[in-house]
Amino acid sequence: MIAAVAAEQETIVEQLRRFVAERDWEELHTPKNLTMALAVEAAELMEHFQWLTAEESRALSADRQAAVAEEIADVQIYLTMLADRLGIDLEQAVRAKIRKNAVKYPAETTEPPARRD
Repeated sequence: MIAAVAAEQETIVEQLRRFVAERDWEELHTPKNLTMALAVEAAELMEHFQWLTAEESRALSADRQAAVAEEIADVQIYLTMLADRLGIDLEQAVRAKIRKNAVKYPAETTEPPARRD
């Protein structure tokens, strides 16, 4: 119980660092390897949607939804570890990118995309 409470108080980055350290995987977690693992996990996520229609992709079964959630978690884990390894504050980088996109694509002048469903 104490270990569970302690784990809940750790940030996700701290939990991932501990997980990797406990398995002595640090030397394997280079930016190159983490990027490759991230791409593999993103491909596994895409497999769940391959050949589905747009409508089918919006209405996943409970089992498929759970499997997709696991793949999304895998993608997020590798992305978080990559950012950590490179010293990038992921939240700060995302906020900066949102601001940059708001300037690049102002709402008042950007046309909505054509529907292709």
